[in-house]
Amino acid sequence: MSKIIRFMREYVFGLSIITMIIGLFLLFMGVLWFGLRNIVEDNNVLQFISNLEDWNAYLLVAGLIIFGIGLYYLYSYLNNRKFALEELKTGKRSEFLKKHNELKNIVKYLPSKYQKMLKDKEDELRVK
Repeated sequence: MSKIIRFMREYVFGLSIITMIIGLFLLFMGVLWFGLRNIVEDNNVLQFISNLEDWNAYLLVAGLIIFGIGLYYLYSYLNNRKFALEELKTGKRSEFLKKHNELKNIVKYLPSKYQKMLKDKEDELRVK
């Protein structure tokens, strides 16, 4: 597995939040330009938005896409994490075996501590 993928898997929560913040910033710039153009052009603080002029349309679309990507990865991570933690809490071997394959597939996309937790649970319940 490449180093970049490993890094992104370990820090998916923080990276998705940073991606969402960047997307919101770009989205906000585009909305300000198209919604409040008169205020933006007269305000010295927001002059950098005014200098971009028609590029703000691209920023609006890019912000929407980037925010959506960050939101998707955050939702996916939280959903998979919740499932993994619920399934790893079980103390019964039969219940664990029912969801074992699905749990193994989900844990592949979570940080390494969840893979270690799965390995410990497999050892505890003597699952191969």
